[in-house]
Amino acid sequence: MTDKPREHPASTGQGTAPSPFDQPTERFPAQSVRPSIPRTDDDFDPGADDLSSLPTEQLPVYRPAANAPAPPVVDDQVTEVIARPEPTVSEPIVSGPTASEPIVSEPVTVAAPVAVSPQAPPPESTEQRRGTLDVGLFVLRLAVGGTLLAHGLQKLTGWWNGPGLGGYRDDLVTAGFDHARALAVAGAVGEVAGGALLILGLLTPFAGAAVLAVMINAWCLKQSALPGLEYFAPDGVEYETLLGAAAAAIVLTGPGRIALDGRRKWATRPHVGSVVILLVGVAAGLTVWFVFNGANPVI
Repeated sequence: MTDKPREHPASTGQGTAPSPFDQPTERFPAQSVRPSIPRTDDDFDPGADDLSSLPTEQLPVYRPAANAPAPPVVDDQVTEVIARPEPTVSEPIVSGPTASEPIVSEPVTVAAPVAVSPQAPPPESTEQRRGTLDVGLFVLRLAVGGTLLAHGLQKLTGWWNGPGLGGYRDDLVTAGFDHARALAVAGAVGEVAGGALLILGLLTPFAGAAVLAVMINAWCLKQSALPGLEYFAPDGVEYETLLGAAAAAIVLTGPGRIALDGRRKWATRPHVGSVVILLVGVAAGLTVWFVFNGANPVI
């Protein structure tokens, strides 16, 4: 071994490639201008001569005009402190056992099934439990109204061997009535109209009251013809009593649902008004008898 440095092949002229580590470090040539890549803080100077620098942007500053009004002076007020009541904390309601108490689970019992009976239907109202009442009232109206209508037509027109209006007036004159002609027309029309309205069930309380007033005069007329109180037919007042009572019953009970008045209150639930109309019919019959005849029918 020797201390002589080893020569590189390139210097000996041999053909092997030189190693890059055998060359000294390459140096960049010095530049007269500032490099394009900034390397220090001075390279960021925007005011350098070799860069196209721009002036620094200035923000506009607002300055009030000379003649602008001064801003209003606002007096400072002391902030008002609003007192707020302290919230009250309520004690919690403990519905179950407290934490110190042991929780004991109770056995769950299952109830046996209970047989539930079917719900009973609601009770029927009085309007729904009328049964055959309406049919019975209809039959009664037909009987009373048909009888009065037939007798009224006998007196008014002379049909069915009736006396006619003239014969009926003569009968009233013989019985001692004043104004017999007017009373004959009123009596005949009252029987015809009252009988027809009873059959139809129209304005039933008023029709029944009119029939009752006519029957009161017929009862008094027939009773005054014989001394004493005669009831049985053919000389007694049996027929007039029956028709008058039936007319009063229709006034008090109403015509029922099988009538033109079936939707009115007096048809199914007559009240004080029907009693008042009945009393008016009785008073009208007695007034006609005592004003236009005046005889005592029971002597």
